[in-house]
Amino acid sequence: MGLPRPSEQFPRVYSAPDPPAPARRPKLLALLVALVTFAVAAVVVFLVVPLGSGGGDHAGERSTPGTAPTDDPAAPAPTGPGTPSPERTAPTAGPIASLPAPCSTIPAGTVQQILPGAKREESANSTLTTCTYYGTGSGFRWLRVEAHLYPPGATSEPVKDAEGYYDAQWAQAHQATLERTITLERQPGIGDEAYRWFKADKGQPTVVGQVTARVRNAVFTVSYSEQAAGKGEQDKRERTCMAKAVRVAREVLAALR
Repeated sequence: MGLPRPSEQFPRVYSAPDPPAPARRPKLLALLVALVTFAVAAVVVFLVVPLGSGGGDHAGERSTPGTAPTDDPAAPAPTGPGTPSPERTAPTAGPIASLPAPCSTIPAGTVQQILPGAKREESANSTLTTCTYYGTGSGFRWLRVEAHLYPPGATSEPVKDAEGYYDAQWAQAHQATLERTITLERQPGIGDEAYRWFKADKGQPTVVGQVTARVRNAVFTVSYSEQAAGKGEQDKRERTCMAKAVRVAREVLAALR
């Protein structure tokens, strides 16, 4: 037993210990967290918003390099052999069942105006007809109409077959070896598609204005020939030949319809 504990002068009051101060996040760590959050938000916006959405372009619309846009529907299309034909639509009428008689597609009055007193030759079968008028007094003037038909009963896709033949003629015109091409371009307003070709015969002193057109499952060609013009008169001769060929082509088209 020890000595007795002396009494205290003042009574002791109990107090709980002070709670620890809350941890304080370093300022540098808070700045890093803010930067990371901003970067993640920027990546999300970049992936969600389509590129070029503010330019107003529609998907699938592309311009051909080096080609100026035009609003003129009658403007000639590019003349390269690899140039695709204008967009084709389904025909509004049924396929042509048969070709008219070879020389019945040109009115007699038209022939009389273009080649007065002309002599005529013709031939025909179920898929091909030809009619040729020869002018009198000159071996250089003649008019020829040739029509090809892809009959509905002979093929499952007569219109597509006619399109293929037309495309082949268009490509062949760009590769001609016996003629010198002066003008070759699309011709609007005749049939479903057409082109005009003004050329000079390399073996004869003649020029030919030609129109080739397709209407549904038929393709026809009108050619008109004259003697080659003298120097400085080529433009006038071209206008004359092509005007006559286009006139006959429109009449052939009316007969086929």
